[in-house]
Amino acid sequence: MGRAIFISYRRDDTEGEAGRLFDDLIRAFGENSVFMDVAGINPGIDFRKAIDDNVASCGVLLAMIGPTWATITNSSGERRLDDANDFVRLEIGSALARDIAVIPVLVHDAKMPRPDQLPENLKNLAYRNSVEITHARWNSDVQLLTQALSQYVTATSSTDREPVHATVSVQLPPPHAATSQASPAKSSKMPLMVGIGVVVVLAIGGIIFFALHHSGGNAATAAIQPAPAASPVQASSLQGRWQNSTNVEYNGLDFLDITASGSQLSIEAWGNCQPKDCDWGGQTVNFDGQKATATWNFTQQKKSGKEENRVATLTITPVDGSLQVTVDSTTASKPESQHQFTFTHSQQTSP
Repeated sequence: MGRAIFISYRRDDTEGEAGRLFDDLIRAFGENSVFMDVAGINPGIDFRKAIDDNVASCGVLLAMIGPTWATITNSSGERRLDDANDFVRLEIGSALARDIAVIPVLVHDAKMPRPDQLPENLKNLAYRNSVEITHARWNSDVQLLTQALSQYVTATSSTDREPVHATVSVQLPPPHAATSQASPAKSSKMPLMVGIGVVVVLAIGGIIFFALHHSGGNAATAAIQPAPAASPVQASSLQGRWQNSTNVEYNGLDFLDITASGSQLSIEAWGNCQPKDCDWGGQTVNFDGQKATATWNFTQQKKSGKEENRVATLTITPVDGSLQVTVDSTTASKPESQHQFTFTHSQQTSP
């Protein structure tokens, strides 16, 4: 059986980063959800067939791209991407041909390859939305990537925390030690347990008595009545054009177009660019009846004329006929920032 996440990389280009990302994703989603050739192929298995089978059955392929990814050559001096049997070319080409989600992961300040740098079956890779992972912001960058991958695979309770390793040997009791000591231990602790129980009952009675006499009985009632859970919202109620009703800075979030299909939302966003709004592009995400989260990665033009990558993660929560939208944004030149906006239905049909 294939695994949900397939990591494609070149050893001479991104081996260290691919291994580190593999370990992080294993901790987040479990080892049965992530495939990387070194760890995922058993001895004696045809490497080519294993790659093809895993690509065919994965939900998303991460294409690790470093500075030499597009130009690295083989021992004959020929560019590896020009070799039709190159494994990286086969991996990505197979995923693109099957319309599997392919996410370019840029490391070491690598840039997305241009279409004219790619063989015919990889040219569509140049138009896939990329993410950047840097050493300085590794944990936060991987967290954003993990959020984006959550629509393909879900973390389990056994994998959503760091493993705990014993630093000293653990000594277990002899097989029959508990049996010989059970009776005296139980009889000697019984009076103490009864006494503790009496104290707890008296303390609870005192608290209830105090609450009833000082709050007219309302405090005790409030204490034992749980807060009502928020009612789920139908995804169809989020459809339409939404406009930011608060002040929008330059390149900030201005409009949202949302369509629903079952529990999925298709979200297209526009930023406030001059002289007109600029299209961030569309994302398809799951809506659980309470909120939806979508991530955009794009290159923006700075006032100095330079370009830099920006990652924007939107958390959308419907509240009383409006949308509460939280935007977490990261760029290379600024620390992480978070902004909250209120969006209301707009009569405008296009930005």
